[in-house]
Amino acid sequence: MNARRTVRGLSLHAVVWLIAAFVAVPLLYAVISGFKSTAELTNNPFGLPEQWKISNYTGILGDGMFWRQIANSAGIAIGTTVCTVAASAMAAFVLARYAFRGRELFYTLFTVGLMFPFAVAVLPLFLMLRTFGLLDNPLGVILPQAAFGLPMTIVILRGFFRTIPAEIEEAATMDGCGKVRFFWQILLPMARPALGTVSVLAVVASWNNFFLPLLVFNDPKWQTIPVGVQQFQGQYSTDYALVLAYIVLAMVPALAFYAVAERQLIGGLTAGATKG
Repeated sequence: MNARRTVRGLSLHAVVWLIAAFVAVPLLYAVISGFKSTAELTNNPFGLPEQWKISNYTGILGDGMFWRQIANSAGIAIGTTVCTVAASAMAAFVLARYAFRGRELFYTLFTVGLMFPFAVAVLPLFLMLRTFGLLDNPLGVILPQAAFGLPMTIVILRGFFRTIPAEIEEAATMDGCGKVRFFWQILLPMARPALGTVSVLAVVASWNNFFLPLLVFNDPKWQTIPVGVQQFQGQYSTDYALVLAYIVLAMVPALAFYAVAERQLIGGLTAGATKG
């Protein structure tokens, strides 16, 4: 019995190490390749650099456009997260705590949004943004991203809000607490793990969004970092080492954010699963 448990434990560890290597090896290869020249990368793609070419990284870090793209991505991600979480929290509160005719129908309509692919809405969305003058405007990316993020966020928050005992709301009402005050001062602080989780998901989704910024922004000053990577790759298509260095630096903010927020994300999902 103990031998079987030992074999099973070793198998699980082997699977974990295999998955970790599958993720880490390409990243490590890109980091090391960014220190090579393109000629060396072609002749010796898997070896260490003979001379570490730091200028690939320092040149990109000294480029103002790179930092502008980082700032654009960060600003749009923050704006999208605020809009998504604020609207979703209020909608989820109503759908979770109020009983009214058609409530489940409204909730079903939101959940149907999970199956609505973004590509289907490209043409009407582009026409709407042009009509409202939101092309080359950050709101032209923030508002659609928030709209497409609502279904998932509402599903998560509604489930969490429903787990909060009704006795807490009844006690607050007896103490003279109104619905709005209960929502802001009692419910939202109690739902902090779920709010943190959906905020992390909204930031990651916005940061990785490539197609919508490409559709909305024609002016280079508004480009986000995923679009910047694509533009840089087209501009230096033959300098593979420099392109790899750019991709590595573009990944650093996302990796740093995930390293900080990973505990919040896992903690929120675990809390939701436990309460569910």
